[in-house]
Amino acid sequence: MPKPMSQVFLGVGSNIERDRYICAGLDALQNLFGELRLSSVYDSPAIGFDGQPFLNLVVAVTTRLSVGELFGQLRQLEKAHGRPENATRFSPRQLDIDILTYDDLVGVIDGVVLPRDEVLHSAFVLRPLAELAPREQHPVDGRCYAQLWAALGDGAQTATRVDFFWQGRQVSCAE
Repeated sequence: MPKPMSQVFLGVGSNIERDRYICAGLDALQNLFGELRLSSVYDSPAIGFDGQPFLNLVVAVTTRLSVGELFGQLRQLEKAHGRPENATRFSPRQLDIDILTYDDLVGVIDGVVLPRDEVLHSAFVLRPLAELAPREQHPVDGRCYAQLWAALGDGAQTATRVDFFWQGRQVSCAE
């Protein structure tokens, strides 16, 4: 009997040739998972280092891959698009793909911390996640993503929706 499908939310970002690498990443994710559900694309400043601003979005996929298998596939996609072997956490990226949530799993699974901590406190993750899945509940906090975004507010962090085109269609409209 095959493993049931799991719902996964992925954070996708780039701050080097941003449009090019976001499109390449979405193409690669589509090849891996088939249908993708996308949030709008947001422009946000680099956090933790001095660097060019990022484009970020959240992508929902379904998969039968385990957390560890998924993590491995995503790292391969990043490496294929320029991620150095020794990349540090706070550094420029051609393509960055992070597992934000995997079903309702909580804890360290296959070396991956779930849910990812940025979900609760980073506008560049929470705003697109709240847009894509407003009624989904955070597996630890229990509040839905729309409530979490409202509680975070637009304070010191910014995430500004931008025009973005992928595969010849507009997937995001500027505010």
